[in-house]
This record gives sequence, structure tokens and C-alpha cells, in this order.
Amino acid sequence: MDAATPNAPSPNADRALALPFTAEALLAAMRPWVEQESPTFDATAVNAMMSLAMRDMALMGAQVERIPGRLGLGDCVRARFAPPGAPAGGILILAHLDTVHPVGTLANGLPFRVEGDRAFGPGLFDMKGGTVLALQALGALAKAGIPTSRPVTVLLTSDEEIGSPSTRDLIEAEAARHQVVLVPEPGRADHGVVSGRYAIARFNLRATGKPSHAGAQLSAGRSAVKEMARRMIAIEDMTTEACTYSVGVFHGGQWVNCVPTFCDAESLSMAKRQADLDAAVEKMLALNDTSGDVRFEVKRGVTRPVWEPDAGTMGLYELARGLGAKLGLTIGHESAGGGSDGNFTGAMGIPTLDGLGVMGGNAHTLNEHVLMDSLVPRARLLAGLLASV
Repeated sequence: MDAATPNAPSPNADRALALPFTAEALLAAMRPWVEQESPTFDATAVNAMMSLAMRDMALMGAQVERIPGRLGLGDCVRARFAPPGAPAGGILILAHLDTVHPVGTLANGLPFRVEGDRAFGPGLFDMKGGTVLALQALGALAKAGIPTSRPVTVLLTSDEEIGSPSTRDLIEAEAARHQVVLVPEPGRADHGVVSGRYAIARFNLRATGKPSHAGAQLSAGRSAVKEMARRMIAIEDMTTEACTYSVGVFHGGQWVNCVPTFCDAESLSMAKRQADLDAAVEKMLALNDTSGDVRFEVKRGVTRPVWEPDAGTMGLYELARGLGAKLGLTIGHESAGGGSDGNFTGAMGIPTLDGLGVMGGNAHTLNEHVLMDSLVPRARLLAGLLASV
């Protein structure tokens, strides 16, 4: 693909755009994946999800391999859809199978169900639905005898929801062997796609106080929880238009009758420009303070680089826009927050198009859902891209 020139739809694109998908069949394919709950920190559950995906892709004829996890996190899966003797590289479909929903969410709060034009389930929107759509598009193309424009590799990872600390090296190494990356993360409003992502940094925070008996000697202690609460408000108040600061995890104390010695928290900062995120990192690290009665430590965690659209990515977008027009869709594009593994591949300069998955809303909540009437056009769009890119 010439990074400076938008691709034109292939002669097979019209056939791909007319593939006979139905919303009901697509949702039925998604259901087993959603009902295999797979929160990031439960490696056993994630690995069970990987096994399910491996079996589905093996039945499709892919060459499938399991890549052991590390850092106590789940495994990854790589599947190659290519005829014998096909050249290395091609299209990389990049997706994650971990979710934020703990095991038991199906039974307590978010059962798989259809209500009107919405289907609900943990991870259905972010991003098992889009991953299944991509595989269904591959399967439908093969059944119809429509070749993909290049060999296809699918890489399914296990820790995207916590910033990909154990898989970034794998993602970047795999992407470097490919010419194009497609990411079936959730789509944007009105069938839009993602052509860039904001930069994100995570931080681990710890306050260390002085213990005492909260009933008998309260004044002798120094509360780590109190200090962290004060710091949390100050950190979130640093938010500006250029960069956001938020604290999303907070743990402190063990006994209510003890002044707590330790309190831990995690914060996240997001910026549209790398320079603004770099400034935020400096600002956060400057909060380290070991001089007082209560020590406060800030350690930098995982970071996603800013991904700004370049000519290669815009060429992919123009192709998607043209295919969408044939489907009667007006497909826009935008840089987006939230982060994805597309941050890594886009920042590497590999043509990457993100947000190609399902339409819906309320990711990471008990109202997470997809829109049924979007499933067929999104599957056809993916099929058209795979036949043309």
C-alpha cells in the first residue's frame, strides 16, 4: 500500500459489501464469547476465553498458536489466515479479549439479553462484538470465494484494559511484520471510525503514614488515607483542557480502629498532544514528597503514546469512507480518547484504522450494549476492507 495514496476498492469489494449477513446470526456468534467472562486480572478466565477463540479460528482453517502470558496475566493467541506459500505480513487484525467486568457480572447486573434494538452483555461492546464481526467477515469471504487482498493475521491480547503492560512488545513486534493494521474497537457515532488516539499515562500512588490506635491514641497517628484523599482532590483539580487527571482506584486501611499506615491509588492522565502528556508526567512525578510526617510516592506506570493520523492512515480512512458510501453510510473519522492498542501501531507509522467494531454505548458499565441494526453494515464494511486494503 502506498502510504500517500488512498486505496481504491478492489473488484471484489462490491461482492464483499453484499455478503448475506443477518443481525441475528452475528449476535448468536457473539453470545458464547460474551458468556465466557474474561476480566483482565483473572488469568484463568482470560485463558478460557482464548481457548474458545482458538477453537473458533481453527474451525475456520487458520493456523493457530497460543503465546504464553507473563506478569501473571493471560495468554495471547495468534492466528494466520493465509494459503500455503503466502508472503509474510499483510493485514493485522488487532483485538483484545480481556474486559473490565468481574466474573459473575452475567449473573449479577448484566445478563446477555436483547431488548428492542439493543443487545446487552459484559464486553459485548468493548470489544468482543467487534472481534467476532471481523472473524465473521473473514469466514463469509472465504465461504463466498472472495479472497482477502493480503494474508491476514489475527492477534488477540489479554491485557489491553490495563494499558497492555505485558503485551506491548508482542503487539509492536507483530505489527512491524505487517503493512496494515485494522482494530475492531467500538465504532464512533454515526458509523464513524478512529484515525488517531490521545496519549495516556498511568501512575501508581502510595501514601505512608504513622499508625496508632484510633480510639485510644488518635492524635498520635498520621492517616495515610486522609493524606491520599487530600492528594486525590488536588490531582483531579489539575485537569485542564490540555490534559485530564483522574483517580480511579483507591485502597487504604485494614481496621477501623487503627490509623491507617498505607493507602494506595492509581491515577490516569490523558492528553491530545504528546507534549502535554509529557508535561503531565513531570507534574505528577514532582508530587513525590518524603519530607513530612506522611510520605507520598508517585511511580509512573504504563503509557500509551499519542497516535496522530498520517497519510497512510488517512488512505485507509478514505477507502473505508468510499466503501461506506456504497453501503449508504456517511463515515466520519476522529482522534479519540480512551486509548487502544492502535496507539502503539499508529505511533509506529504503520497505517492503522481503529474503531471498526460494533456500534453501541455505555462501555465499562452495567448498561453496555450494541445496536442490532448496526451489525450487518459494520460486518460488510469489515469484509469490504479485508477484500480491498
